[in-house]
Amino acid sequence: MASQSTSLATNALIKKALDLRDDSLSRITPPLALNHLPEPLPQNVRGIPNEILEKEEIEITSLEANEILNAIRTKKYSCVTVCKAFLRRAALAQSLVNCITEVLPEFALERAAYLDSLDEPVGPLHGLPISIKEHHGMFGRMKTCGYVAYIDEDHSGVSAVNDVLWAAGAVFYARTTMPQTGMHLETSSNIYGVTLNPYNLSLTPGGSSGGEAALLALRGSVLGVGGDSGGSIRGPAANVGIYGFKPTTGRVSRRGARVAPGGDGIIGSHGPMTTSRSGLSLFMRTYCNSQPWNNDPALVPLPWREVKLPTKLKIAFLWNDGIVMPHPPVRRALDDVAKALRRHPDRFEVVDWVPLDHAKADDIAMGLYFEDGCRAIKEVLKKGGEQPRPLTQWIFDNERVKHKTIEEVWEFKARRNEYRQQYNDYWLATGDVDGHPVDAIISPAAPGAAYPHNKATYWLYTSQWNLLEYPGSSFPVTTVDPELDVKDESYVPKNSRDRENYDLYDPIIFKDATVGLQIITRKFEDEKNLAILEAVEIAMGRT
Repeated sequence: MASQSTSLATNALIKKALDLRDDSLSRITPPLALNHLPEPLPQNVRGIPNEILEKEEIEITSLEANEILNAIRTKKYSCVTVCKAFLRRAALAQSLVNCITEVLPEFALERAAYLDSLDEPVGPLHGLPISIKEHHGMFGRMKTCGYVAYIDEDHSGVSAVNDVLWAAGAVFYARTTMPQTGMHLETSSNIYGVTLNPYNLSLTPGGSSGGEAALLALRGSVLGVGGDSGGSIRGPAANVGIYGFKPTTGRVSRRGARVAPGGDGIIGSHGPMTTSRSGLSLFMRTYCNSQPWNNDPALVPLPWREVKLPTKLKIAFLWNDGIVMPHPPVRRALDDVAKALRRHPDRFEVVDWVPLDHAKADDIAMGLYFEDGCRAIKEVLKKGGEQPRPLTQWIFDNERVKHKTIEEVWEFKARRNEYRQQYNDYWLATGDVDGHPVDAIISPAAPGAAYPHNKATYWLYTSQWNLLEYPGSSFPVTTVDPELDVKDESYVPKNSRDRENYDLYDPIIFKDATVGLQIITRKFEDEKNLAILEAVEIAMGRT
């Protein structure tokens, strides 16, 4: 009887969250003509908005963040008109890929109308619609972090990032899905189900900021906010062909966000996810120049700085991490970017990056992500009466996830600190011969493109840099082409994890999946990171 009672209570909580979402979507006007959606949906759904939305809505949502701001400033579009377009496109994205936890039509339109009534812009984001990953919270609204147990808990309190964006003129209109625990490289929960990849519905958009990624890929947003503790911004960005930035820990506040229970051995970062490179700088400049450290003592008092890059950049390529070999399309992406840089020998020196014992980093990271062996997570699941999702169970079953004594935690943190120092010294040593250390590393964001659901279990291409607290930007490069990205049947995997990743690759299954890479710089070189991203993309022929 107790078991049945728990099940009924769990279902009631889930129904509460889904009713909230569905009711919010029903209030968007005019209603979407969803009866015109193809049945069944094609594997790639990115073209469908052009068949459903009005011409002006398509025009508005096709603009980048800076272009929208300019259109509002010049009175081409009102804030209300822009807001309505993004509300409808976000609702359509939800019907295609299940990426929304809630839209905010009345709240957003009231805000937009207020901004339209002003004689002068309130700040640099005046009228810009911004979507937010659900666990950041928003003015007392539900923040579950993917847990059923958190649906009915107190959601009051500040949301430090949102407060800054609001003061700068943002319009909040959509909140996006994340996975159970917030510690998956895909997005699924027992509350909202599975979020899909717009380029290929059989693949994941990644996690834990997968809802943001999927919404942005369908241009239901052009600027959103995600979080990254092990790759949760950069991985999803790479999976759907957008841009994402994980700042150095201590640049952007995490105050007010709900995170998975655990220690502070590896502290995550909040940061922007956008449809354009310029959107990353817009967010970081706006945020850091608001002096956010005044309201959060965990932040470093560091405004956004202008940087002057060296005349010639030394860029290192991490072709593989020595543990898991990237799939053919990822290797092709690396090679394409390296060739683009080599075409400008006056501007770039391309070198190889030999990883410094990344296997050690992996052991340290997995030990510090789950210091208690997931006891706290299991308690939250038990309280909510829910079962672990497949990737939660994968964490539970991981042999490196064990409960530790206080002394063992101390030992892991000592190993972490020692490794951070070793890596810093190793990086600086790349300048021993010419006095010019490597400026940045270009690395895979994952060993493959977006994975089939429940298969994204290799974190290290991103979590490596979370452990070191280095900033990283993810940028799109190419898509999987079955004719170019043939599986190498002669390859002999180096270990069981490499074998698992190798066996996953099938160019037909991954067809159309986007491939992104990441740029890594040293700690607090956030401004340099985005400047190098611009230089790299210009070398690739992008403006």
